[in-house]
Formats: sequence, C-alpha cells, structure tokens
Amino acid sequence: MEKRNNVTMFILLGLSQNKSIEIFCFVLFLFCYIAIWIGNLLIMISVTCSQLLDQPMYFFLNFLSLSDLCYTSTVTPKLMTDLLAERKNISYSSCMTQLFTTHFFGGVETFILPAMAYDRYVAICKPLHYTIIMSRQRCNTIAITCFTGGFIHSAGQFLLTVYLPFCGPNEIDHYFCDAYPLQKLACTNTHEIRLLLIVNSGLIALVTFTILMVSYVRILYTIRAYPAESSTKALSTCSSHRTVVVLFFVPVLFVYIRPTVTFPEDKVLALFYTIIAPMFNPLTYMLRNTEMKNVTKKMW
Repeated sequence: MEKRNNVTMFILLGLSQNKSIEIFCFVLFLFCYIAIWIGNLLIMISVTCSQLLDQPMYFFLNFLSLSDLCYTSTVTPKLMTDLLAERKNISYSSCMTQLFTTHFFGGVETFILPAMAYDRYVAICKPLHYTIIMSRQRCNTIAITCFTGGFIHSAGQFLLTVYLPFCGPNEIDHYFCDAYPLQKLACTNTHEIRLLLIVNSGLIALVTFTILMVSYVRILYTIRAYPAESSTKALSTCSSHRTVVVLFFVPVLFVYIRPTVTFPEDKVLALFYTIIAPMFNPLTYMLRNTEMKNVTKKMW
C-alpha cells in the first residue's frame, strides 16, 4: 500500500484537561525529575569513583542508572512543558524520534534487570565459580547484548509505526508518543500490526519477567539449605532488585500484553515505568543496600 500521510503535527491530550490538576502534576513531576537526576547521578558517581565498579552487581547497577536517566529524559521534560502549555503539539518527526528513543532505553532497562538477576543467581547458587563466570569480559558482553536488544526492540516499534498512513484525526490520547495510541490514529487496518507490536513489547516483557521469576525460584530453592543467618543475608542482596522489578514490570505487562483493548488508566500506569520506577530505583538501592550506603557516605 502506498503511504498516505497528511499529518505533520500531533496533539497530545496529556493526563488531564483541568488546569489546576496540570499545575499540581507539573510541581510533582518536577520534584520527581530532580530526584531522578540526583539519585541516579549519585549512584553513578559513587560506583564509578570507587572499587564497587569492579563488582558485577554494581557494574550493572551503573548501567541501570544511566538507562533510567536517559529513559525518563525522553518523556518527562516534554510532559512538564505540555502541562504548562495551552496546546500540546509535537511534530511528526519529533514524535517518531520520541517513540524510538523511549523504547530503546526502555528496552535496555528491560534486559539489564535480568542480567542483574543472573548475577545474583550465580553469586548465591554457584559462589565458587562466581569470579570465573562473571568475569569482566562476560559482563561487558552482557552489557553490549542489553544495548543491542534495546536497539532491535525499538527499531521494531519504529518500523511498525513509521510506515503507517496518518490522514485523519491527529489527537494522541497519551502524554507521549507510543506505538499503541499512534496505531489507533492510522487510516488503515492495524490488526496485524498490533499483533506484531504485542510480540515486540508484551511478549518480550513477559518472557523476561518469567526468566526473572525462575531465577528467584532457583535462588529460594538453593538457600533453603543455608543456615538462617546466611539465607537472610542472601535474600537481602536480592531485595532491592525485587522491588525495582515489580515497579517496572507489573505496569509494563498490564499495558503491553493486551491484544486489542486500551484503557484511560494506561496513562497513569505508564507513569510508573517512565517516572516513578526511575525515581525509586536509586532510593531503593541506596537505602536497602548496606554496601552502597557505606560507599555513598564515604564519597560524599
């Protein structure tokens, strides 16, 4: 089909049409965005400037903080600007760019979290072989794989959307450009494209989340034979990661795994993985991880 595209500008409907609510949300998200930058920069500087960078767990944590910063920065500044604007416009090219970058950094985070779970699995279930299995070369390979996976995922989202013809309404029922709201505006049958989007986003998230759950089941099975003190210590090293996984994956699965139905609540759920999770990640690791807490105190 020849591409017909009469739309050069989209209008984002945002979170609310009530000006008082928009001002409240602006103040709230400004605080969240500042907290995201301070918390993640604090982790990155503390890890990079200390011996923690030599440990695989903190090597991946450094990448998680970087992806969090980049991920939320593709959405939050535009959202805050639109909350104070009369018309929430975004050009077609900017919309496609936001779609690609959001899914790229979101995909990177999706793959980094299982990498961190794998590190904890090896550390607890195969402690004698930990230094051999999680060598620096292996860690670099895993990091490159995470970024490659994020690029392939975002390229799929981008290619499935950029060739859609837009010739009708241009109001996106969301606060950022995402594939699901955009395909609803296309003036063609998008049933097959939506199924491909589910495979590209929902199925990847589901498989990744399943791998995470399996790794935790293996960890729990392994430590059941440990003494009480050792098992508590082993579980404490995973508690921060479990919190981050729940904050990120639960809303992602709810939004992207459904085949045909979208709800107004999807915009609120999207706030969890675009703003709330990146804000709580550094707080969780700094408050619940003793080693991270001690290094941060020494550094600052």
